[in-house]
Amino acid sequence: MNEKQAPILVVDDEPEMCWILENIIRKTGLACMTALSAREAMSLTESNQFSMTFLDAKLPDIDGLELARKLRKTNAHLPIVIVSGYFYPDDPTIEGVLQEGLIAAFVGKPFDHDEIVSVITRYACR
Repeated sequence: MNEKQAPILVVDDEPEMCWILENIIRKTGLACMTALSAREAMSLTESNQFSMTFLDAKLPDIDGLELARKLRKTNAHLPIVIVSGYFYPDDPTIEGVLQEGLIAAFVGKPFDHDEIVSVITRYACR
């Protein structure tokens, strides 16, 4: 994979989840930046370009889907992946935002490392 590609943004209020995703991403040869809140993520997007982002559905300051809407306003083509133990793939909310095009994919927690690599390959490595 291309090391000069823009990094992937991981937004999750659990430091351990950020660490896990960051390590999976780095093993694919891509760079990663993490944020523990929506506010921190928005700050990072002001000064960085990202190839994709993994967002937790439930953040302490705003809902992950609301953050996805804010990110979409500043980057219409950013692949956004919701990672959640709160929602499920067949949840009407998730099905709706997938159909709407707000998010590119959904990954349920707990997830398999290969599932994350597959999503990265599909969306970040275009």
